[in-house]
Amino acid sequence: MSAARLLDAQDLAVHYRIGGGLLHRGRALRAVEEVSLNLAAGETLGIVGESGCGKSTLGRALLGLTPITRGRVMLAGIDLTSLSARALRAHRRHAQMVFQDPLASLDPRMTVGQILAEPLRVHEPSMTPLAVRARALSLLERVGLGAAALNGYPHEFSGGQCQRIGIARALMLRPKLLVCDEPVSALDVSIQGQIVNLLQDLQAEQGLGLVFIAHDLAVVRHISHRVQVLYLGRTVETGPTAAIFAAPRHPYTRGLLDAVPEARPGAPLRVPVAGDLPSPLDPPPGCAFHPRCPRAQARCHTEAPALRPLGADRAVRCHFPLDDASAA
Repeated sequence: MSAARLLDAQDLAVHYRIGGGLLHRGRALRAVEEVSLNLAAGETLGIVGESGCGKSTLGRALLGLTPITRGRVMLAGIDLTSLSARALRAHRRHAQMVFQDPLASLDPRMTVGQILAEPLRVHEPSMTPLAVRARALSLLERVGLGAAALNGYPHEFSGGQCQRIGIARALMLRPKLLVCDEPVSALDVSIQGQIVNLLQDLQAEQGLGLVFIAHDLAVVRHISHRVQVLYLGRTVETGPTAAIFAAPRHPYTRGLLDAVPEARPGAPLRVPVAGDLPSPLDPPPGCAFHPRCPRAQARCHTEAPALRPLGADRAVRCHFPLDDASAA
């Protein structure tokens, strides 16, 4: 995409120490390792993978909500990893998060009006109560609720309505970036479509950049311009959505797509990913995917593959990637 980059993350790593004590440091859990990504204004990047692959940790690291072990995050030209805690808090208004559980992300003791006003009290304290109310009402109308919602409490709303409230709260500061962490996974299918369409409409109106984290590939295909596939904290494939879905080059991506049911008459038999995700505390040697990979060879057991480009806009981390014929 030719537009200037809104978000640029390079070689991000997020490690946690598990166990340990006075005499030993414990073991390292590498939740995210060597992940790079970029995003332009008005673009959506889908982050996909099984539960436990580091998707949510990556999303929180992009916003500075989780400490970064290594790497750099540039947002609108500012290096977030170089900012003091105070400066990061001030700059965070430009990047907001929509969480997975809409009800749990809203304070049950506050009315919707108070919830929407809270970010402005922190970042725009000079705004008058009348101006705050006007912005809140405008956003409630935009997300499909109305003035009647202003005095309600979160428990009085459905899951879909709470997610709309969460989106309105995230937009109160007029951010440039939204990180959406499984924003529709807890909702009914019919409500999922409404929320996804709402996000697309808001993106078109405001030029928002979206990082959309999900395990539902049908939703990712609908909303994303590009897709990045994670496995045990590493990027294993990335590229334009249409290309990834038409001809995945990594066996893991192929397995994720094959796990999606297809109702088309005469559709070929699909084989989803076999086995369970290994523990990030004890990842396999060599290629981390090799114990589950139907194409694994001796090299895969001992040598970790690098992420290598496949043309100008695709990359894959695999010693023996699928070719165009076998990927389709």
